[in-house]
Amino acid sequence: MKKTLLAAAGLCAMVSSAEAEVRILASPGGQVGPFIELFDKVRESGERVVIDGPCLSACTLVLSMVPSDRICVTRRAVLGFHAARSIDRRGRTYAEPEASEAVLEAYPEPVRGWIIRRGGLSSRLLLLRGRELAAIYPRCR
Repeated sequence: MKKTLLAAAGLCAMVSSAEAEVRILASPGGQVGPFIELFDKVRESGERVVIDGPCLSACTLVLSMVPSDRICVTRRAVLGFHAARSIDRRGRTYAEPEASEAVLEAYPEPVRGWIIRRGGLSSRLLLLRGRELAAIYPRCR
């Protein structure tokens, strides 16, 4: 049985589930709450997560919510990290340093170390892919 879901309540995170697998095809991220709800359900389901395309921003919370031994990556996988930020009532974006620190600490150590070696979480998008990503997460079979 194969089904396709719009992950995180329509935030353009394309996820498909086939048997005991959730496949992340392309997610630009979005608000944190819906991703936490989605990945909590994935963790509880016991399903394996296949990252098969861009998983940016809030999508990377999958790394801290699903056990590492249930995550694999394809050659198309790209993880994108940046500092946490919020939008005020006037529509202005502002930094959330305490949230950024909490998110960084929640990532598995190899991911956290990779981010720290590149200067930590900031407004700049850090992209983890290719050999560096494959050194942390196994290739999907």
